[in-house]
Amino acid sequence: MTSILIIEDEASIAELERDYLEINGYNVHMEHSGDTGLREALSGAYDLIILDLMLPKVDGFEICRKIRDEHNIPILMVSAKKEDIDKIRGLGLGADDYIIKPFSPGELVARVKAHLSRYERLLGQREAKSEEVRVRGLLIDKASRRVYVNGNEVVFTTKEFDLLTFLATNPNRVFSKEQLFEHIWGLDSMGDNATVTVHIRKIREKIELHPSKPQYIDTVWGAGYRFIL
Repeated sequence: MTSILIIEDEASIAELERDYLEINGYNVHMEHSGDTGLREALSGAYDLIILDLMLPKVDGFEICRKIRDEHNIPILMVSAKKEDIDKIRGLGLGADDYIIKPFSPGELVARVKAHLSRYERLLGQREAKSEEVRVRGLLIDKASRRVYVNGNEVVFTTKEFDLLTFLATNPNRVFSKEQLFEHIWGLDSMGDNATVTVHIRKIREKIELHPSKPQYIDTVWGAGYRFIL
């Protein structure tokens, strides 16, 4: 269940917000002081935070700033202050929305749903992107285990794909043949480090325009191989 933290010093307002959110299926926790609210906010237990601006001990601006230093979740700042400077400051510190009191509970719920949906879409896009490695004309699709060079699919064996993907997801780092063999084939595998050399040569033949002058997988003489970003 989606969890929401309300940091609001006026108990009646916080309880009204809580009631409407719980009716819509959200799990809600309330804090009425800035210091305890900040501690809860930094716990990482919440999917969205409704944050009042004027709070005892620690104000909403400071709480917003500290949340943004550690977490990427929706923050809805709530305040009776109508001045543009406060809104600009709040949004500048990383708040996703600024709602001026008084507002209808229905409007609050609608904004909560909208921001949660937006963050879910962004998270999904980031996860999808993390399944792909794109470097110049090379595309490695880790989810489907397919490789494309300049838009054309190239067929790889299982170990060739694993070796290329490992190097590409750890760019600019030199790995010895021993390290690569251990990671891809495992300590108990039959064979020797020459297997790595053979596989690197085959990979280069498939992805490099000029295998003797590689632009992706570089040989670091006496050390091993690295993927060039």
